[in-house]
Amino acid sequence: MNLLYKELDGKVAIVTGASSGIGKATAKIFASQGAKLALVGRKQAALDEVLKSITAQGGEGIAIAADVTVEKDCERIVHDSVAKFGKLDILVNAAGMIANGTIENTTLQQWDDMFKINVRSVFYLMHLGTPHLIKTKGNIVSVSSVNGQRSFPNVLAYCSSKAALDHMTRCAALELASKGVRVNAVCPGVTITELHRRGGMDEATYQKFLEHSKETHPLGRVGNPEEVADLVLFLASPRAGWITGVTYLIDGGRGQTCLR
Repeated sequence: MNLLYKELDGKVAIVTGASSGIGKATAKIFASQGAKLALVGRKQAALDEVLKSITAQGGEGIAIAADVTVEKDCERIVHDSVAKFGKLDILVNAAGMIANGTIENTTLQQWDDMFKINVRSVFYLMHLGTPHLIKTKGNIVSVSSVNGQRSFPNVLAYCSSKAALDHMTRCAALELASKGVRVNAVCPGVTITELHRRGGMDEATYQKFLEHSKETHPLGRVGNPEEVADLVLFLASPRAGWITGVTYLIDGGRGQTCLR
């Protein structure tokens, strides 16, 4: 085994949601494997910290503070990334949100907000990135959820948005296959990130939720961002060169269970 070999050596990747959670873990593992990174998130200070940790290990990147729900920001993300590095090989869509709500109490505004970040922004970044990815025979990996493949109560808009993301992944994979661009998604179960806290859970509720999740995930625990990031790396790497259109569960078996 060549210990000096880096799977993404010379590749350029855009990673959204790079300031925390799965996006941050993905950025770090990509950097360790030689990728040049455009780190995207809403908070400049948090992005700068991630960039600092990457460059300290010999990596290379830029931090782009942007809101992926804003069209001009999406355009700036792709433009600035290609302007800096001259190409684009990988697009990782890790930005997203969750919120509680049922068919009875979810408002139209809440529905629209969910789809705006979990679906619309991913579509537009894929749309903008595709011409560059065709040139490099690159690929796209999006972070979806087990909720896109299984129904859960009180997260109606979230489940629906992730189901839409999964199907968009499959459709785009078919459309771009003949052009050499692969499109895949990872579908985590409960993973320790800031997602649920930002979705409205207070700390006590979140800790209770994590404890309960040990019972709902057959492997008896929740996941960590590094585990999901490792799967993102695999799907983005040459090792997955014959894989496209997958929505890959990484969920401790959660997707195989009934409601409990």
